Amino acid sequence: MAIDFTLEPHLADLRERIAGFVRETVMPAEEALLASQAAPDDGLRARLQQAAREAGLFAPTVASELGGLGLDMRGQSVVLEEAGYSLLGPLALNCAAPDEGNMHLLEKAATPAQRERFLRPLAVGQVRSCFGMTEPAPGAGSDPAQLTTTARQDGDEWVIDGLKRFITGADGAAFAIVMARTGGGDRSPEATMFLVPTDTPGYTLERHMPTLDNGFVGGHCELRFDGLRVGDNAVLGEPGKGFAYAQIRLAPARLTHCMRWLGVARHAHDIAVRYAANRTAFGSRLGDLGMTQAHIADSEIDLAAGRALIREAAWVLDTGASGKRETSIAKTFVAEAVGRVVDRSIQICGGLGVSGDLPLAAYLREVRAFRIYDGPSEVHRWSLARRAIRAARQDGA
Repeated sequence: MAIDFTLEPHLADLRERIAGFVRETVMPAEEALLASQAAPDDGLRARLQQAAREAGLFAPTVASELGGLGLDMRGQSVVLEEAGYSLLGPLALNCAAPDEGNMHLLEKAATPAQRERFLRPLAVGQVRSCFGMTEPAPGAGSDPAQLTTTARQDGDEWVIDGLKRFITGADGAAFAIVMARTGGGDRSPEATMFLVPTDTPGYTLERHMPTLDNGFVGGHCELRFDGLRVGDNAVLGEPGKGFAYAQIRLAPARLTHCMRWLGVARHAHDIAVRYAANRTAFGSRLGDLGMTQAHIADSEIDLAAGRALIREAAWVLDTGASGKRETSIAKTFVAEAVGRVVDRSIQICGGLGVSGDLPLAAYLREVRAFRIYDGPSEVHRWSLARRAIRAARQDGA
């Protein structure tokens, strides 16, 4: 089997254009935002997205018929890393979470009417969205089977009750994709996804949750559904198949997270290498010291290995396979690798690294959460081990 990592000319050109756009337009906005210690808002989002439209770089993950660039997963792996060189790059290009994952799911599962009402405004950046899965204990978290939010039929309507937590981007979102239990037993529940406009009576944003990271428009929020009523036309896909549709969203979304965060880690590494190349200590340049060189080499290895795992998983998804194993491996490794790279970068830069004069401390706060969302590393390792053991038993049968 031939393996060729050469980029097609149009993709190489697109990568360079995005790199220039991020450095010239997005990075100054990031510097101002970090200096203000504020979270990004919809005003900043609108300004950056308009600039991306004018540059012809908007919506790389969205189908061309919806106005996007229509890249496959391998193409996305190239440009999303470049966008992720700044925390605000994915936001500017309209390929940031949770909207990017929601757009992918809607493309696959929405009816034509739902696509017009929900997907098209999202694809052009007119609105934002959120995804309502996680709940307070004892509800759904790492174990989605513990889903406690319920939806029951009442005539031609569904009545939704429950509490969701850590819902990214909820404040200011136009709609939520809500996962609710609609039948089944405690350990084998049936679930259904619903498209819920956020102005629906019974939909309440309870509070913003203070969190370590601060880089998402709309924050991380707690939502309450109290007798919320929607019609049958709010069901996304088929009733009772919510967990299957979640898998459609999950594998690509966890991989695009890896792409974006790899870009952040690469930026942190570049900052540290430039600092080490010029800072003097103990009679030589910092970069000439063996311990510094070891940090730099280990980060080079982490970045290269992470990129290779992402590209392999992207290729698997592009073939039409589920990619569960490959994206789980990539997510676990990249989530931990980007943390290591950013942490080493801070260590190399010393006191400057933990100051506000560099973005490294902010990057560390943002990337730390990635080891938890989209499945904690421990859950992915458990799943990978179970899959390997099951395969061994089947081979020995």
